[in-house]
Amino acid sequence: MALITRLLSFVLLLSLAGPSLADSMARQDRCPTLDVSNPSARVRLMQYVCYHIADPGQQAYEAKAPDQLPGGIEWTRANGHDLVFSHTESTYWLRLHLTNRSAGQFRWYLKLNYPLLDEVTFWQSSPFRDTRPIVTGDRRPFSSRGIDYRYFLLPVTLDQGETTDITVRIHSSGALNIPLTLETPQEVIESSNHLTLTHGLFYGAVTIFAAFNLLLFFSSGTFYYFYNAFYMASMGLFLFAMGGFANQYFWPDNPDFANTAIPLLLGFCALAMTLFGRSFLEVIRGSAADRTLKFQAWACVVAVTATLFLPYHQTIISNTVLALAVIASLFVCAAVRWRQGYQPAIWYLLAWMVMLLGGLIYALAAFGYLTDFLASESLMQVTIGGQVILLNYAMVQRWRLLNQKLLDVEHNARTELEVQVHERTAQLRKAMRELEKANRSLSTLSLNDALTGLYNRRHLDNCLPELCAEARRTGNPLSLALIDADRFKSVNDTWGHSFGDECLRRIADVLTRHTKRPRDVAIRFGGEEFALLLPGTDREGAEKVCSEILHDIRHVPIESPDGTAVNLTLSAGIAELRTAEDQDKLFRRADDALYEAKSSGRNRVVISETVITDLEPGPAG
Repeated sequence: MALITRLLSFVLLLSLAGPSLADSMARQDRCPTLDVSNPSARVRLMQYVCYHIADPGQQAYEAKAPDQLPGGIEWTRANGHDLVFSHTESTYWLRLHLTNRSAGQFRWYLKLNYPLLDEVTFWQSSPFRDTRPIVTGDRRPFSSRGIDYRYFLLPVTLDQGETTDITVRIHSSGALNIPLTLETPQEVIESSNHLTLTHGLFYGAVTIFAAFNLLLFFSSGTFYYFYNAFYMASMGLFLFAMGGFANQYFWPDNPDFANTAIPLLLGFCALAMTLFGRSFLEVIRGSAADRTLKFQAWACVVAVTATLFLPYHQTIISNTVLALAVIASLFVCAAVRWRQGYQPAIWYLLAWMVMLLGGLIYALAAFGYLTDFLASESLMQVTIGGQVILLNYAMVQRWRLLNQKLLDVEHNARTELEVQVHERTAQLRKAMRELEKANRSLSTLSLNDALTGLYNRRHLDNCLPELCAEARRTGNPLSLALIDADRFKSVNDTWGHSFGDECLRRIADVLTRHTKRPRDVAIRFGGEEFALLLPGTDREGAEKVCSEILHDIRHVPIESPDGTAVNLTLSAGIAELRTAEDQDKLFRRADDALYEAKSSGRNRVVISETVITDLEPGPAG
């Protein structure tokens, strides 16, 4: 009986305690309430957020409003962690309980700091006010957000003591970042102003660098400037789209293109990086690096084209992997070119080292593998800024290297030109000496008789006028003697012209031997006709010279081809220049004197207008 009494008492106590225990368990399942008037509590917002993941096929996945959620749904507390999910097809529900324990009505903004979400819907449930849901996201026009801001904002207005429940439904085809903050209007403005300044400086600098490189391309025609401008423009537009600015300012009414633009711009970035790297690094044509970069360039073109037709969740992954592969390959190519001695590659290598690290972190954050997307966005801007500075410094170093090469080429060309000029000058001088020697030889040939070596008729014609002019000017005597071999035709007819030439050379030797003074000139001006120009010699002196010549030639026999001793004789006519007489008259008088010597018996000297001097009887015939 006592045992039964104890059992009944336990059942009664359990029945009384049951409602209190169930209520306690229910309170544990519900999310805690956040006092929005408490700044420190707002900073720890994620401590008060609960979420539920609805997989495809579940009732919560199909639900379009909180009242369509199934009863007994399990909510998971965030426990202070950012909600970051990699690529999934699930729908995410968030719940947050807010209360205002301050005195008076205030407004706050629930801010979702990630712009790349396809579908975002906000609900507020409050017994004191009727609020309409905000249905927005990248799949809708930008005006659906209600507030012109790149992030998603939900205005929350609470009176004193008022409580509200906020429910958020999120669905997206890519990775999900759900960084939530609860801020006052002043805090929203302050953070927005700070980010506006930061973004303005970043995108302004990128635009200036891109425009500057484009101007360098137009002025120099160097294509890597164009590729660098293309890269900076596409990378700037990509970050502009990732940050939500492009959707806000460029295509607010075209939500379909808002998603397509991100992988499309990423493909353009990869293409621009490949083209710029191949041009800047001066990759050796036909090498493995050259073939790899060409293949990557065509792969980028295919990826850009495929982006226009394939779904977003496929192209964003494939284009991201392609971009990271391009960065890694350019890193390797830069290292190889640096080892090959291409000095600007070291700065290019540092630039892509920074880019590879920043791009990897940004990609992990964008795909939901790292938290704090805002910090990753700022890190990416710092990365791009550092890369742009390093790349432009690398181009400056490349320009300096090319300029130094140009100076070296110019110096070598100048040195080589000086050597060539020196060689050409030496050759020219040698040629001039040879030409002068040839001219002298030619002049000698033109003024000398080839057979006898005496001067010829041309020299007589050149020299006689000058000597006549000199004699008239100085008053010194000048005599001209014309000498002719007697009966020379018979010599040629009897023994031949070869022996006749030998006789002419013998006459020339005799004439040369008797014209001893430096200015005396012996000339052969015809076949067997000779002349003597004797400046400073009067007719008596000329007669003496001619007499000695005739005597020598007559008494020195020449042996003929048949062994006969032949004695040659000469006839001479002499004329001395008279006052006011020209060279023609002088020559005629000498010629007349020679004719007279010939006609009066030969082997004699006749002075013009004087008696004939008969030396010895000439040989018969």
